[in-house]
Amino acid sequence: MKLSRKIRKLTQPVTYRRAWRRTQRAIFPLPLQPLLASVDQQRLREIQQRYASSPVEYAKYANVERWLPMNRERVQDLKLHRSAPKRVLDLGCGGGFFLFILKRLGHSVLGLDVDQFPLFAELLDLFDVRGVVWRIKAFEPLPNLGEKFDWITAFSINFNLHYPGERLWGPAEWDSFLRDLQRHLAPSGRIFFALNPTFGRDYYTPELRDFFLSRGASVERERIFFRKGLRF
Repeated sequence: MKLSRKIRKLTQPVTYRRAWRRTQRAIFPLPLQPLLASVDQQRLREIQQRYASSPVEYAKYANVERWLPMNRERVQDLKLHRSAPKRVLDLGCGGGFFLFILKRLGHSVLGLDVDQFPLFAELLDLFDVRGVVWRIKAFEPLPNLGEKFDWITAFSINFNLHYPGERLWGPAEWDSFLRDLQRHLAPSGRIFFALNPTFGRDYYTPELRDFFLSRGASVERERIFFRKGLRF
């Protein structure tokens, strides 16, 4: 990295916010070994052996030891390892790593994702995490989930992509989606999204960033955080 770029990064507030999150992870650690010990090791080995030679990209998620640390950081950054039990809905939950950690911490969890990759269903079953099969589409409401949630999360999302036109959701799609999420959010509930840079573009357009801010979010690169619910 060029020196000029390093100096420029030091002038950005986001640099210090991220450094503070790293510091807090060290101050309030979350050991993974007790969590891993609670997993049926024989079943885990069987799953890993079954996908060891698979050419499918998603087979990499069978390496549980690799993906749990990333999700531990997500739990720590949202301070959910220091929280009273919450009801958490994770959209695009994949194999359920994030929810597995939360459940072991005493939270009530539910995942939602498509039924496209058998490995994810196997991992959810291994982790004893409840899942709902559903594909999120623009302007279509989520199903009735039977409860309201204190937290709604989504990490590395791709449900906001329009194929084959390679277009991201704009304010209209996001407004419809957030209004629907409001139905599933408990009073004082929070929403957190971690966006993906897609189609070779940034996380969002300036217009979409302004939209998130207008709805009450704090915006930090890929992190869209509605700390105090939604504002309409």
